[in-house]
Amino acid sequence: MIQVGVREAKADLSKLIRLVESKIEDEVQIARNGKPVVKLVLIRPTPASKRIGVAEGKFVVPEDLDAGSDEIIESLVEGDLF
Repeated sequence: MIQVGVREAKADLSKLIRLVESKIEDEVQIARNGKPVVKLVLIRPTPASKRIGVAEGKFVVPEDLDAGSDEIIESLVEGDLF
């Protein structure tokens, strides 16, 4: 960990980012009037969540899922909705 002043951080920001990016430094603290106020650290990539199949095994499709669908379609057709 190194600490630099705001003026130095402003002048050498790319260099400081490279230090953290290359893991030469774990973090860089930027200080104002000798007191640290900001910490520059590497953002750790977060793994993408598994979206497909997320509910696998949590829902069982009933055998009679389509039961009654013909009657529903007929009632909609008779009502001149289609």
